[in-house]
Amino acid sequence: MPHQTSLLPIGNPFIELPTVDSTNNYAMALIQKNLAYHGAVVFAHQQTAGRGQRGKTWSTSPGENLILSIILQANQLDQADLFLLSAGVATACYDFFKNYAGCETSIKWPNDIYWRDRKAGGILIENVFRDHSWRYAVVGIGLNINQTSFEESLPNPVSLKQITGENYHPVQLAKELCTYLEYSYQQLFFKDHKILDHYKSSLYKLHQRVKIKKENIVFKTTIQGVTSAGKLITRDTMNREFDFGEVEWLL
Repeated sequence: MPHQTSLLPIGNPFIELPTVDSTNNYAMALIQKNLAYHGAVVFAHQQTAGRGQRGKTWSTSPGENLILSIILQANQLDQADLFLLSAGVATACYDFFKNYAGCETSIKWPNDIYWRDRKAGGILIENVFRDHSWRYAVVGIGLNINQTSFEESLPNPVSLKQITGENYHPVQLAKELCTYLEYSYQQLFFKDHKILDHYKSSLYKLHQRVKIKKENIVFKTTIQGVTSAGKLITRDTMNREFDFGEVEWLL
């Protein structure tokens, strides 16, 4: 494991809230008020206005899941590391979830946590730049833990309880997840690009044919990996690269 930085480890302080509109919003407010500490975690038992990728909402049952945001100091990181941070967070969540759910866990590009063909969690990272400098990253994480009933609008959710049949203590799991995140952050801080190798090897449908939609065109292609900038690499009649948001998966 890399040597520790002088920064406090992730999870210190651990702010536990009964309810909040959005843990990311709460963390952002701390930054705006100059009250933010690196490694601070905002954990909520209930989130009333959670946000996911691309403007989607993230809805969960109160008290049953992991809903947290982590404040990370980024002024010692390079803006070229934006995707590496995303990959590091995704692999930390993947390793954590796989420890309980087993080897059918994967990372669906760019950073959803999957079990088989079902979504167990998602990640939303919001960055704060000041004077052209990357100052903070707020890492929002939602993982389905004890919930067994989901809104019908969600196409393919799954929880850890549905996989294992066990009940879990969300706060304890959140603090355990922090140790995985700390390890990934240390790798990122010391420019350990094994993060990217780990991310690539954990990809959902790696080396398998998938159906993808770009604008109004649907086609089949084979997942090959990702670039260092986070573009999805596929191959069919030609090599292709896609930016996040450019294509839609069709399961």
